[in-house]
Amino acid sequence: MLRTAVLVLPLVAVAACHKEGPAERAGESIDKAGQSVKDAIDPPGPAEKAGRAIDRTVN
Repeated sequence: MLRTAVLVLPLVAVAACHKEGPAERAGESIDKAGQSVKDAIDPPGPAEKAGRAIDRTVN
């Protein structure tokens, strides 16, 4: 029983830490701004647009 608890508790703790904080939101905002600048210089093609749409759906 103790072995099971030792194995399961860390997994539960990691799974419970999905709440997004202000630093993570700020980092995502910076990432989006950087991507917008890159897209202005080198516009994405249809395959890249489709890949981004899939990434947004999955994440």
